[in-house]
Amino acid sequence: MRHVVADGMEESTIAGLHLGRANTPTQCVSTIYEPCLCVIVQGSKTIWLGDREIVYGPLSYLVSSVHLPVLGQVDMASPSEPFLSIRVDVDPQEVTELVLELGERVNSEEKCPEAACGLCVSQTDQGLLDATARLVSLLDSPHDAAILAPLARREILYRALIGEMGARMRKFAAADSQAHRVSKVIALLKDRFAEPLRVRELAERVNMSESSLFHSFKQVTRMSPLQFQKKLRLHEARRLMLSEGLEAATASYRVGYESPSHFSREYSRMFGAPPRTDVVKLRGEQSVAQM
Repeated sequence: MRHVVADGMEESTIAGLHLGRANTPTQCVSTIYEPCLCVIVQGSKTIWLGDREIVYGPLSYLVSSVHLPVLGQVDMASPSEPFLSIRVDVDPQEVTELVLELGERVNSEEKCPEAACGLCVSQTDQGLLDATARLVSLLDSPHDAAILAPLARREILYRALIGEMGARMRKFAAADSQAHRVSKVIALLKDRFAEPLRVRELAERVNMSESSLFHSFKQVTRMSPLQFQKKLRLHEARRLMLSEGLEAATASYRVGYESPSHFSREYSRMFGAPPRTDVVKLRGEQSVAQM
């Protein structure tokens, strides 16, 4: 609470550590989750990934193994007991390296779907809680943080990998798994979302059939590749209008739409308002937050 006094998610002075706060419940908003681990300290939140609803509260944590567009809202928060959360960014390469180091020290008999959902939630165990608390406490010791923060982040990943959700996380790190192949397709879509979607080409790139890719992709993201691409396009268009001042039509062409009217309809369905109205509102909220 000392380190984040205003509503919102703020990056701390420790790289990859973000602290969130909300003094009141929030409306449902659309956002992109990068690979991360999120711990709720106080309050509760609901996340929707496609058709899946995930509710998590105090001392539970959520892991996003891949880049995912989601809807989310804070359900429980008040000025006296604000919603508080911690987000630790996760480097997939670091996860892969740690899995290799763990080797047979993890339970190889744990079972999970070959292409499990990219978001999962569990209760925070004592080991993970202690490691997370140590990382946050380093905000008060900046000289120590330079050396100890990377060690605390590594322990957090380790605790997650040997915990209840570890088998799912390890699937995404295993090069021969369907989950890993889907993560590679997601990376391709993230880089090339403005291009026409060619499922056959994507399937060939990861050595899968079209039907297998479609089925596995939907298990991981809870949406089709086309729906996923559309969400990426709309989020990027929103960023271009908000950060770079582009007009809606220009932004729509930049992200791959051929019709500005089609773009405006889909934008309104996703964000609840036409592009111009939405951006004006967001700029107003930013101005208030900076006062």
